Amino acid sequence: MALMPKRVKFRKEMRRVRDRKATKGNYVAFGDYGLQALEGAWIKATQLEAGRVAAMHFVKREGKLFTRVFPDKPISKKPLETRMGTGKADVDYWAARVKPGTMLFEMAGVPERTAKTALLRVAMKMPVRCRFVGRRISV
Repeated sequence: MALMPKRVKFRKEMRRVRDRKATKGNYVAFGDYGLQALEGAWIKATQLEAGRVAAMHFVKREGKLFTRVFPDKPISKKPLETRMGTGKADVDYWAARVKPGTMLFEMAGVPERTAKTALLRVAMKMPVRCRFVGRRISV
């Protein structure tokens, strides 16, 4: 089942767009390798789930996969051929706000070659361009 919040304070949100680079969550924190978004977008919960399933299927549930983004933005959509003026539509799906540089997924416990191939499969499911990054060792 796709990710979504258990409860929210407000059912519907405005469609804000903040197109700045990510300052938080832009480095590999939990795993050894990561998949970094190079563009900003709203990623649907179903797309995140498709990426998770693709990665886990490839590594045969070996190692650990961390999902670094959560779909907490409700996106509403009016039905086709509906007249204007009947209020805001119901929530159609949930999306994660992703800025350029945000880490989407991380992997640990698998060799680099396996992680690279698995995260490449995940990148095919994402609506943004992504790149494979490794953990940087800071001194």
